[in-house]
Amino acid sequence: MRYVFDHDLHIHSWISLCSGDPEQSPETILQYAKDNYLKKICLTDHYWDETIPGASDWYKKQNTAWIEQAKPLPTADGISFLFGAETDMRADGTIGVNAESAKRLDFIIVPTTHLHMNGFTCRGDEDAAERAEIFIKRFETLLAADLPFEKVGLAHLTCSLMYPKHNHKDVLDRISDAEFRRLFYKAAALGLGIELNFPAIHKNGTSMTWTEDASLLRPYALAKECGCKFYFGSDAHHPQGLMAEKQNAETIIDLLSLEESDKFAFAKA
Repeated sequence: MRYVFDHDLHIHSWISLCSGDPEQSPETILQYAKDNYLKKICLTDHYWDETIPGASDWYKKQNTAWIEQAKPLPTADGISFLFGAETDMRADGTIGVNAESAKRLDFIIVPTTHLHMNGFTCRGDEDAAERAEIFIKRFETLLAADLPFEKVGLAHLTCSLMYPKHNHKDVLDRISDAEFRRLFYKAAALGLGIELNFPAIHKNGTSMTWTEDASLLRPYALAKECGCKFYFGSDAHHPQGLMAEKQNAETIIDLLSLEESDKFAFAKA
């Protein structure tokens, strides 16, 4: 059976400092779920547990009390509205949540591609080859973390922020199939969810193709081959991002020939 787009597990509200949009409220997010017949949505505002040292000045404000401003989340019949968070990973491998703080969250997403925070997640002057090595190391660090992987997702695997102001395909192309497989086999064994979050529709309205966009599609195809399970995350910070998600998701499903058996189990629960 073809993969059904019935969830969105990566959504920001106005509470995330990179949003700050009062129109991006939990009520707006819930209406998006109703309009698109989604069964599960998750609020994932940026978060760093205040008990874990090393937060950047930007993350320090986004502590437990800050993100819990969203509670109580609005409700609707047939829709599960989860309270999660997007944390981060310092250059030294420190992750902004741990097993204890994870107990307070329904879902946690961690990016390996946030290499735009100079002095926090990276130096900032790394070239494509070094960034490929950093990507691999960050992935390995996440896989070795003491986290409940049944409710953890790897956020935006191919995000352009891995090489700001440059072509991030240059980073991805430096990671071999064998290296990706090594990482994805372990991710599959742990039960780590892989996020589907990339612009599958170009600005001119055409869809991605395997001929032109293999560099960006290859990691997801390899993850699928290795038995990883996938969930969708719009990463929307504003209502416009929510409106665009369904068409983008349906395009990704077709590009990767996804079936219901490829769905992250947590997304179906």
